[in-house]
Amino acid sequence: MLTLTGIHHVTAISADIRRNYDFYTRVLGMRLVKRTVNQDDTRAYHLFYADGAGTPGSDLTFFDWPLPRERRGTNSITRTMLRVNGAASLVWWTERLRAEGVKTGDIIERNGRLTLDLEDPEGQRLSLVDDGGTGTFVPWEQSSVPPEYQIRGLGPVILSVASLDLTDTMLRMVLSMQPQRTYPHPDFPDDAVHVYTMGNGGPAAEVHVVAQPHLPPAQAGAGGVHHVAFRVPTFAEHTAWAQRLRELGIPNSGIVDRYYFRSLYVRESNGILFELATDEPGFAVDEPVAALGERLALPPFLEPHRPAIEAGLKPLVAN
Repeated sequence: MLTLTGIHHVTAISADIRRNYDFYTRVLGMRLVKRTVNQDDTRAYHLFYADGAGTPGSDLTFFDWPLPRERRGTNSITRTMLRVNGAASLVWWTERLRAEGVKTGDIIERNGRLTLDLEDPEGQRLSLVDDGGTGTFVPWEQSSVPPEYQIRGLGPVILSVASLDLTDTMLRMVLSMQPQRTYPHPDFPDDAVHVYTMGNGGPAAEVHVVAQPHLPPAQAGAGGVHHVAFRVPTFAEHTAWAQRLRELGIPNSGIVDRYYFRSLYVRESNGILFELATDEPGFAVDEPVAALGERLALPPFLEPHRPAIEAGLKPLVAN
């Protein structure tokens, strides 16, 4: 049976890419592992922040789009969790983030895991969650954060939808995820959050869904999430997923070669965009691991346009 193995990446929107770069690399200590452009809008950066090696499942990425702030609401991805190891890490992070003036909550236990909520400078809703040291993680030696406290990768995402039944059908019947448990929503205690797992489960392989028809639909913008991608280990399995969607008659993008991975996009019935992305070939396909993210990387089909693309991009660090 075809099985997704976890969260591959989450792609969000920033209207202030220099501040975004400073926050995620300096404050959060993540590594910029790929400095590239949106392949469908080459005027915009597409930045990938991850662990020291760009391990699949560690990528939080941003499109550089000059949009107004997101209008929060339902039918959207409302929170992205980032994994750290242990209660001591969360204590350390609380002190660091508050010293940097970052909006944070208190360390609490939620869904059986210690969690610290925060927002980035544009209101992107994040949580640091204790993963107990599970999963693959490569520290970044040049991080401003000590290795034992570094962000290890992506945790669950929270989806708010108007109709749980529609999303449930997509997750269970199409994507083969399994419902596991529920817990109260942190901001709306009367709303139950439904936990779905994929692969071997655990915090790197969960989608959390809450039905909130009482909220207005979200409007995309800065500080919001564009889409979430799920992991497919190989090209062969990815081809099989494309065939499965065709056989089920589910509209989708067909396979798109993003060079660093292959993608397959499908929109669930509440309007949230899902992507199935391959673990292979990875970010080292066009630059050595030691130099990831140091220069503008372009897939071969965009390389002839490098001078024009570079001329349209602003430096990530002000001169």
